[in-house]
Amino acid sequence: MLDATQPSPPGTLAIVATPIGNLRDITLRALDVLKSADLIAAEDTRVSQHLLSAYVMQSKMLALHEHNEMSAAQRVIEALRAGQRVAYVSDAGTPGVSDPGARLVQAVRAAGLPVMPVPGASALVSAMSVSGLDGPFMFYGFLPAKSSGRCKVLDTLREIPAALVFYEAPHRIEETVADLAKVLGEGGEQTDTPPRTLFFARELTKRFEQLHACSLPDAPAWLAADENHRRGEFVLVVSAPTQQEQDHEAESRRVLETLLTELPVKQAAQLAAKLTGGRKNALYDLALSLRKPQSD
Repeated sequence: MLDATQPSPPGTLAIVATPIGNLRDITLRALDVLKSADLIAAEDTRVSQHLLSAYVMQSKMLALHEHNEMSAAQRVIEALRAGQRVAYVSDAGTPGVSDPGARLVQAVRAAGLPVMPVPGASALVSAMSVSGLDGPFMFYGFLPAKSSGRCKVLDTLREIPAALVFYEAPHRIEETVADLAKVLGEGGEQTDTPPRTLFFARELTKRFEQLHACSLPDAPAWLAADENHRRGEFVLVVSAPTQQEQDHEAESRRVLETLLTELPVKQAAQLAAKLTGGRKNALYDLALSLRKPQSD
């Protein structure tokens, strides 16, 4: 185990977590590694320069972002082979978690060179720690930008027995929350399934940090109530489906599978929706996936 007061070993790539807002959230070890680095690769050198300047550090920097990750990775590999200490930082938080960095790590490992983590701030972990939600969770990150794509993804996540965690930007927060409420926020017309909750973690660790929990169907109204609710970067946590909701989904699938033995896809989905109170569009998509192997 490395002593926290020691720099990273020569020829090693250090993946360094940096603050997500409050600059005091950087670790002592991260400061040691960054100060001793011969080269710091950064998602945006201008953003990272603010952090380095705050701690009076001057290091050679290299831009490495989603558009040049593979080509810039070769420069990192060259530096590592020359015995240099290299650190990589994204704009905020932990690299590789909805940020560039994963392909860099793959390339460095493929070259037979060592990679080490320097853990620290993560918006995902910070949000979960104050959500009050217990049990497993699934991190998705950013949903598709268009509503149709978001809804398709959310339909595939409906039955997962875990809390769902998403990131979202302010210019899409209203549309994304509306789709969350539409796809995940109702138990069905003929069911008394309680709605899931949505936990908002807005501007974590920053001056205007805000935490709010409400039922998923009520979430769009909360956003609309105050324009400040729609500002900043968001982590959204949707609670896991209840056992009642999971049982209802399983029953809807059983009914649909039975109907598909006698009816075309569209009719089976429509009738299953009427019988179970399930969502017709979701049942239609499920029917298509169930019928496909037979048509093949």
